[in-house]
This record gives sequence, structure tokens and C-alpha cells, in this order.
Amino acid sequence: MELSRSEFRAMNNPLRRFVQKHIEFRILRAMKVAEEGQDILEIGCGSGYGAVLLSSLSPRSYVGIDLMREQVELAQRRDLPGASFAVIDATDLGAFENESKDVVVIFGILHHIPSWRCALKETYRVLRTGGALYVEEPDGSLVRIFDQLFRFRHPDPALFGLDMLERELIGIGFSLSHRRRLAGFGFCGARKA
Repeated sequence: MELSRSEFRAMNNPLRRFVQKHIEFRILRAMKVAEEGQDILEIGCGSGYGAVLLSSLSPRSYVGIDLMREQVELAQRRDLPGASFAVIDATDLGAFENESKDVVVIFGILHHIPSWRCALKETYRVLRTGGALYVEEPDGSLVRIFDQLFRFRHPDPALFGLDMLERELIGIGFSLSHRRRLAGFGFCGARKA
């Protein structure tokens, strides 16, 4: 689903960038999110701030995808060397070959995707053997509170709990390598065997 206007504004402001840089990205870096020279795919790249952070890791390639054309246009304006952005649905990553990425990163976007399980299966398909998926996601109960307070209107099928997310990753074939919870948010690192 695309962001509502109010959530679009909430996701494109200095406070959101501060949290992404100083909390979320620090946690992912502590989990060893990527090594230099890897092929990175970011699902739900938004305005491209995650691309700025991930580019600091010196990837071989970076591709950011988002369902919202408006977000992709903002990301493209960043003019990051070696980065590309495209409007692509996370549940159909057919634009990418099997086992073509070393790392997939998701900064809190799965709760926007009614078929989030399908999106996770697609990440498994595009990851190389030994590749890693890093997911930061709020617990569904927290998203429900945000929906009541701010009327964001996330899809009910995507309001899953963090334990359910971890079970789904294992069921797809990932092995959990890292797990951290912080104030209703979960951070998972998972490897493709």
C-alpha cells in the first residue's frame, strides 16, 4: 500500500532521519549489516535516506525500490553515485534474478504490505546462498496504536507481531543470526542457508 499523506509527511522529516541514522542504522551496523563490495537491495527505500546510510558501507551496487513513484523521485534527486531506484512492488521482485543480491534491507515497511509473507519469500529468492536479510519492523500492536492516533490506516493482514515475523523467516528457510527488540520495534538479521 502507498503511504497516506500524513504518514508520507511523517516519514519525510528530520526527526525520522535522525531516528533512522542514530538508532536503526546503528543497530543494523552492530549486526554487521553489510561488508564492503556487496550487492544491496533496499525494499521500501522511501526518499532515499536509507540509501545515503547504506552507501557509507561501500557496496558494489545498491538498488532501492518503493511502490510510491513520489518517493522514488525524491530518492533519485539525491544523485548518489552507484545507486539506482525503481518503482517495484516488494511482492514481485521479478526484475531481479535468483541469487543476485548479497544483502536485503527493510527499514520498517513490511507493515504496509498486506502480502508481506510473499515479499519475504521474494527476498529469499533474490539473495545469494549465505546472503543476509536485515529487517527493522514495529510490532503490530504498536502500529495499531499509531493508526488510532494518526489515522495511518495500515492493512490488517500486515499487523503481525514480531514473534510471527521471526517464525515466518524461519519457515521460509532463513536462519536467524541476530535479534534485538527496542521499545516495540524488532530488528532481525537472517541468513539464507
